[in-house]
Amino acid sequence: MVFKTLNISGVLLDRNQLIKYMEKIAVEHNIKISSDKNTYPIPTLNENYKFILETYRILNEHIKLGIKIHSAGEWILDNFYIVEEIVKTIRKELNLKKYSKMVGIASGKYEGFARSYVLASEIVSYTDCKIDSETVYACLEAYQRNKMLTIEEIANIGVFLKIAIIGHIKEVCERIFSSQIQRFKVEEMIERLVEQKDINKRIFTNKINYNSSFENELKYPFIEYMSYRLKKYGKYAGIYQEILEEQVLKMGLTISDVIQKEHLYIANLKITIGNAIKSLKDISRIDFSELLGEMSGTEGILNKDPINVYKNMDQETKNYYKTIIENLSKKTKISEIYIAEKALELAKRYENSEGILKQKRAHVGYYLIDDGYEELKSLLTNRKLNERNENYKAKLYIGSFFAISLFFNFMISMIIYFSSLSVWICVLSFILLWIPISEIIIRFMNYFMSKFKSPTIIPKMNYEEEIPEEKVTFVVIPTILKTKEKVQEMIRKLEVYYLANPYENLYFALLRRCFRRKLQKNGL
Repeated sequence: MVFKTLNISGVLLDRNQLIKYMEKIAVEHNIKISSDKNTYPIPTLNENYKFILETYRILNEHIKLGIKIHSAGEWILDNFYIVEEIVKTIRKELNLKKYSKMVGIASGKYEGFARSYVLASEIVSYTDCKIDSETVYACLEAYQRNKMLTIEEIANIGVFLKIAIIGHIKEVCERIFSSQIQRFKVEEMIERLVEQKDINKRIFTNKINYNSSFENELKYPFIEYMSYRLKKYGKYAGIYQEILEEQVLKMGLTISDVIQKEHLYIANLKITIGNAIKSLKDISRIDFSELLGEMSGTEGILNKDPINVYKNMDQETKNYYKTIIENLSKKTKISEIYIAEKALELAKRYENSEGILKQKRAHVGYYLIDDGYEELKSLLTNRKLNERNENYKAKLYIGSFFAISLFFNFMISMIIYFSSLSVWICVLSFILLWIPISEIIIRFMNYFMSKFKSPTIIPKMNYEEEIPEEKVTFVVIPTILKTKEKVQEMIRKLEVYYLANPYENLYFALLRRCFRRKLQKNGL
């Protein structure tokens, strides 16, 4: 398969210009439900990484040879390990199956590419690789004024930002690599013409073949470095200095002009590579689960939960609810916003209900992860679905276990019967084989279920800041007190637990089981 490469180039925009640009491309994007497999970015990432690695190696070689290193190349030497670790992480996080299921661009020059990949590349290109949490938030918010992003797109925007940044690092490395090649050529010419070393004593003889796509730019690094090296030889290199000046004049420039332009170009490359490396670090620190909570279009709807439970849940649980909505959206081809609104609509029916069971139904989560899921699905698809609650699933699991175990036990017992022709031996073997066969069957069932069924997250509340008075909690630590030393040890531990959790409405206690006679002997 031939994979496409996403190439987006842009000029640096200020914050207002960038926001307006994001709003503009949101209007222009026509989307489809999936991305094309031939736009998968990992092959391009691997090629980019391979070239960055090659640049890193040539910089190390040139340091050993005593060649002056390109200023932007120092960033590569000092921070290559960051790029290496991030590339390994991206390969694990983004597989082809996951990528192809993401919302794609339906038409235009970016047709087939994942929308979040295009969006991330646009952000990186128009910020000169200078990315932080505020920039990401502002861009996504601006985009969503015209088109809503899915939960999966927001959750993976960080991965695509890193891929786009590494692409820009590779482009800078091309300039660094070509510049180092020119410096090598200069050293080879100095050694051969100016120093006139014997061919057996020359160091710079291993020429590297490199075909550049920007040959015109290669002249400036060569001229700048040649001028720098010739000045060190003074009058001994005067004739070569004159030849160099004459050749530069033929280009309509002076050596001073070339040096000034090259230094300005190097300064810009240093800024770009510096922004890129710093942004890779900053993006790794961004909590995208929190960003997902702020940016998701479903968040505001779910926050209207009639019994005010959702907004007090921890971020993992909120993301789990939104993932359920996202998966349901993919199955039914219905907007995530619409699904969230329908779940809220169902919950509001029980807003003023009394009784624990009815209040349970007033929570939006009941229709996303509990028995109300089938009711929500029926409402969305306009057809009656059989309600299958947890009791039904438990019965199905237990029934399947007994049915399979009985089948295999019966088959083995029948084989024993036909071998022995004894009913009593058959019955006895059926009884004796029940435990080992059932144990094997349940292990196989649990193994296969773990492969096809992902574990369910238990919803949790977030009481990080404070525990409400109505949720007052008593932490009881059961222990056996045998000796005086054990009592003192547990009291110290209890004090540590208390000091580590300085919350209102949280209390600690020991639940003791003591050996009264032993404690009396120890004076307790």
